[in-house]
Amino acid sequence: MTTVLIADDQPMQRFGFRMLLESQDDMTVVDEAANGTEAVRLADRHRPDVVLMDIRMPGLDGIEATRRIVATGERTRVLIVTTFDLDEYAYEGLRSGASGFLVKDAQPEELLSGIRAVASGDAVVAPSLTRRLLDTYLPHLPPSPTAAAKPATRQDDPRLAALTDREREILTVIAQGWTNTEIATRLHLAESTVKTHVTRILAKTGSRDRVQAVILAYDTGLVSPSA
Repeated sequence: MTTVLIADDQPMQRFGFRMLLESQDDMTVVDEAANGTEAVRLADRHRPDVVLMDIRMPGLDGIEATRRIVATGERTRVLIVTTFDLDEYAYEGLRSGASGFLVKDAQPEELLSGIRAVASGDAVVAPSLTRRLLDTYLPHLPPSPTAAAKPATRQDDPRLAALTDREREILTVIAQGWTNTEIATRLHLAESTVKTHVTRILAKTGSRDRVQAVILAYDTGLVSPSA
């Protein structure tokens, strides 16, 4: 049973999500939060598998709430469900530790499959959409606090230094939007080998999922928006 916490400041939106989720045999809603502060508190209380997180909420917003939930190190994963006209907030949501995002006008089956994917450890954002998002918004964003303090490069970032040449190559093309099948075909590898490399990349870089690995590739300068 996948446990879900709904965080949204609109009561009707929360009601709609709850009705949809509780119609599924494998999902249950543990609670609802009307703002980011409540989301953090209730995530700590219930430790759900997934938090459906809105971005624009009064007080503590969804981005900071996501950052605090992820920072606890618990198993809870965050799926941002928002309107896509929030431009840079979508990227910042991923940078804060969310495992993906969907738009609120997504089909019900997309939301359900997204929750299941996030709960199982996968990322919801498709590789091509990830690339478009980052290429569109990264050049206009301020650097992360870590990057501002000391710009990371391929040479001095310890997360990249731990990777083999092949793993760096695969991380690079993942960040460029290649799927596992495309990587296998273009680099003449078995798809099972590609999956093994991706698993090792995530472990060595401390990335929660593929989306976070892409964020790392951009943040460290391994890949640039114009690449």
